[in-house]
Amino acid sequence: MEHGGDLSDAITRFGGEASAWLDLSTGINPVPWPVPDDLLRPFLQRLPARAIEEALIDAARSAYGVPAAAALVAAPGTQALIQWLPRLAPNGPVAVVAPTYSEHGRAWAEGGRQFVTIHNIDALPADARHAVIVNPNNPDGRVTPIDAIARAAKSLQARSGWLVVDEAFVDVMPDATAASLCADLPLIILRSFGKFYGLAGLRLGFAIASPEIIDQIRKALGPWSVAGPALAIGSAALRDASWASDMRREIAQQANRLDGILTTTDGSIAGGTSLFRLLRHPNAASIHEQLARNHIWSRKFTYANDLLRFGLPGSDEGFARLSAALAQHGFTPPPRER
Repeated sequence: MEHGGDLSDAITRFGGEASAWLDLSTGINPVPWPVPDDLLRPFLQRLPARAIEEALIDAARSAYGVPAAAALVAAPGTQALIQWLPRLAPNGPVAVVAPTYSEHGRAWAEGGRQFVTIHNIDALPADARHAVIVNPNNPDGRVTPIDAIARAAKSLQARSGWLVVDEAFVDVMPDATAASLCADLPLIILRSFGKFYGLAGLRLGFAIASPEIIDQIRKALGPWSVAGPALAIGSAALRDASWASDMRREIAQQANRLDGILTTTDGSIAGGTSLFRLLRHPNAASIHEQLARNHIWSRKFTYANDLLRFGLPGSDEGFARLSAALAQHGFTPPPRER
């Protein structure tokens, strides 16, 4: 599977309507921020206003802890930013900390850059001008300490290069963000709105960096790059600190519940964040197919045939479906706590 979140292949192979599937192939929060009707309809018939975009940037600056000397730009999803950065960065090769989200390496390669994979940000090759790290990492959830990120950024600064830090899943552990480094180092942080807030269809993301770098990105994206409804909904959601705090606790509880179900397979939890869990099992391919026959879609990996990633089911019914499908495979469901 190239990516999670697209049921087209699942339906082609195993049938059923999309509504009949339990899609656990992504790390998108299944309990989205509740969107009021008045944040959608008024913005569908006019171009996005500058004031609405500025309100979103202010909300993001506050929610993400961005220092005053750093700048932000909103984009139609972080994928758009991933595509642009190799075309804007100074010439030179890039090192990608892997295994990770595959679009990073693909985007730099398609941008005509030589790239190598490394297993640790402290292992930067001497000839790498740029580097990319996902923190926390997808799919194993590994967290790179801020001091290691700062060391790498300082090393690349001496090479007039950039360090890209993809923080798509950092909302569940906000203290891990490296946003405080952006004012003084050549760091570009990517933040995804849709995953934690459960509104991936809005296609909203952010880049955080020095004003000089952000100006390059803003010019590349062009005017009206983010839809009006996304600007308005993003601004309101990012200001809802109470919802975010409650949601972090709720999804942490769901992740623990999911671990209890997955470990009935006699596999082991190989990592993840509270939005997704990574299962290591020698029969991962068989489990993936058994679940698919029950119209439950998990994420398997071409580079590791013993790994499966599971997003949160999001409801008692979803947890029960997953548990029952695994039981058909011979795994005993865990007892429910009373």
